[in-house]
Amino acid sequence: MNQERMYGILMGAHISEKATLIAEESNQFTFKVAKDATRREIKEAVETIYEVEVKGVSVLNVKGKVKRNMRGISRKPGWKKAYVRLAEGQDIDFSTTND
Repeated sequence: MNQERMYGILMGAHISEKATLIAEESNQFTFKVAKDATRREIKEAVETIYEVEVKGVSVLNVKGKVKRNMRGISRKPGWKKAYVRLAEGQDIDFSTTND
C-alpha cells in the first residue's frame, strides 16, 4: 500500500470520554477512518505510521444524526470508526509528532 493511501485511511484519532476510558483500561485506541477502508488496511496503516504492533481491529459505521434548524430538518454525514487493540507494552503518544 502506498503512503498516500495510508494517510488517507486514517483521518485522525477520535477523542471522546468513552475512547479515553477504553484507551486507559484495555490498550485500545479509536480512530476516524475512511468509509472504504478495510480492517487489513487500517492495521497496516497504524503499524506503519505509529510504529506499533496491532493485535486486532474492530470497525463500525456511525450513522449521521438528524438535526433540526429553522429551515427544516437536515442529516449530518455518517462516518466510520475503528477500535485498534495494541499488543502488550505498546503505546501511541498523540502529544508528540514524527517529523
